[in-house]
Amino acid sequence: MALINEFSKGIIRENPLFRLVLGCCPSLAITTSVENGLGMGAAFTAVLVASNIVISALRKVIPDSVRIPAYIVIIAAFVTMIDQLMHAFTPELYISLGIFIPLIVVNCIILGRAEAFANKNPVLPSIFDALGMGLGYTLALLLVCTFREVLGAGTFLGVPVLPGKTSAILMILPPGGFITLGCLLGLLNKLQKKPA
Repeated sequence: MALINEFSKGIIRENPLFRLVLGCCPSLAITTSVENGLGMGAAFTAVLVASNIVISALRKVIPDSVRIPAYIVIIAAFVTMIDQLMHAFTPELYISLGIFIPLIVVNCIILGRAEAFANKNPVLPSIFDALGMGLGYTLALLLVCTFREVLGAGTFLGVPVLPGKTSAILMILPPGGFITLGCLLGLLNKLQKKPA
């Protein structure tokens, strides 16, 4: 039951984007298409799970005085692996995500989970925590991507869903990211607000 709780908290209760409002930079920049959101979510989740496993396994070995630099080196190693794998196997997605793949190294969600959870817990709970946070972040990206792609390009995963030229190009431009994220945050806060 505790493992399910660790997994589920990242999806709703502590969703990195919608509840903790972390990782906004890539969320605003790459969410012009659902394909980008899926790619970034998969890369982010893979790095988070792998780094949580290693940091949790080495938590008693890494001295406190160098733990943050050690975490960054571990995270950077996994980001480099993911970066190279995406370059080799999904070159179009790699080009589309651009600089935001290497920037996963400094994503505050990953470093925060290393410091707040993996550093203090065994490997198995750290895996469940990382999977939940990764899935929560990916679902949040997909929600933002869906609104932006459908409204901005009139497509979903590249397939036309709106008739004719009924799209609002503003939604796939930078202001569309801010508008979409702001509206979704406001809506979720309204839905989760308890009556007085």
